[in-house]
Amino acid sequence: MWAVARNDLRQLGHSPDFWAPMLVLAALFFVIIPTALLLTITNLGNVGTVKNVSAALEVLPQSAQEAIRGDSPADRTSYALAVYLFAPVAVIVPMTISTAVGANALVGEKEKGTGEFLAHSPASDREIYLGKLVASLLPGYLTTLVGFAMYSLAVNLIVGPHVGGWFFPTTAWWVLMLWVVPPFLAITLSVVLRLSARVKSAAAAQQASGLVTLPLIMISYGQSTGGLLGAGNAGLWVGAFAWTAAIFGLMRGGRAVTRPRLLGVDS
Repeated sequence: MWAVARNDLRQLGHSPDFWAPMLVLAALFFVIIPTALLLTITNLGNVGTVKNVSAALEVLPQSAQEAIRGDSPADRTSYALAVYLFAPVAVIVPMTISTAVGANALVGEKEKGTGEFLAHSPASDREIYLGKLVASLLPGYLTTLVGFAMYSLAVNLIVGPHVGGWFFPTTAWWVLMLWVVPPFLAITLSVVLRLSARVKSAAAAQQASGLVTLPLIMISYGQSTGGLLGAGNAGLWVGAFAWTAAIFGLMRGGRAVTRPRLLGVDS
């Protein structure tokens, strides 16, 4: 399994035309856009627009409103944006990156003509599947963790001085990143790898993966955001449900990887 994963990761590392846009995507959503927006709001002060946005925070659940820090509308708005409204980034970025890798994981072997070598390797079908899964999951999740660390630093440096010091990540964000995001990522990859094993071209895999994973992204975004905004142990329950679904999906997904399909003789 590790031999398959290392080989895929090594090839990915030698493809800057692939990973460079992914890094730009992560930097854009985790650093550039949040930093620009938070700096703008904190420097605007209590202007009318900020006051209107601050008043709109009343649509948040009562538990979320009570947790918002800050004495001025600008401070409360910055805190709410940092803690609650940037949650989609934690879901969309890893899924986008890992889906792009996973869609090409198995069909790419057939297109490059290396599927025969993989089919005749000592690795079992399950080990090949798990190796492809690890190689698809790590780039997205590790990029997200690094981006999340940079996002946390930016939030604490920009918003922290206005709300009583460093405060981010909150407990709900730790649960989101370490407990909720990984299983949703695994669910998505269980579907993407099955598609990659069945289609005949990388282009078809990318198109099919985009159509299938879009609903999954929307569902995971809704569930993770709900867990972040919810009170008590909502995030823990969302994660537990997601892990159950992920295990079931991965067990079924493993059946799609067979040696005949790697050889291109079985659709």
